[in-house]
Amino acid sequence: MANVRTHGTTDRVVAEHFAQERASLGALPAGPFNATLKLERRISHEGVVSVGGNRYSVPDGTRSRTVEVHTLAQEIRLFEEGQLIAVHPLLHGRRQYSILPGHRKPLRGAARAPGAGGPGERLGHAGQAVARRPLSFYDAVGQHLARNGRPA
Repeated sequence: MANVRTHGTTDRVVAEHFAQERASLGALPAGPFNATLKLERRISHEGVVSVGGNRYSVPDGTRSRTVEVHTLAQEIRLFEEGQLIAVHPLLHGRRQYSILPGHRKPLRGAARAPGAGGPGERLGHAGQAVARRPLSFYDAVGQHLARNGRPA
């Protein structure tokens, strides 16, 4: 047992040292401990940021290419220049997507393929089947980007 051994650094028996310190230890707070891990993440060309192996959407109108990410116990908060732009539930596991409603504007004149990741739809793991789209869909995307001054 580790508690009865002599600690290599302190040269004291672990259980005896703990017994001496126990009286000076305070009680834990009654409420939940809401630690926040703050990170900076770059927005991908898909309009998502990667956190913990999962991807979270940002609104289409996000101007910055970098956002501040606050990771809490149950949610992810995304900030652009100090302003909250999105709150996602924390995804468990890896290779999952969370796309919030309103983060992806449908293209005018382009039909939406079934399973193409509509608003609020959580997409599955990477490697799962993807929607098949006709080439006309990609042509419509290219035309839309060209009209808005972005390279296709």
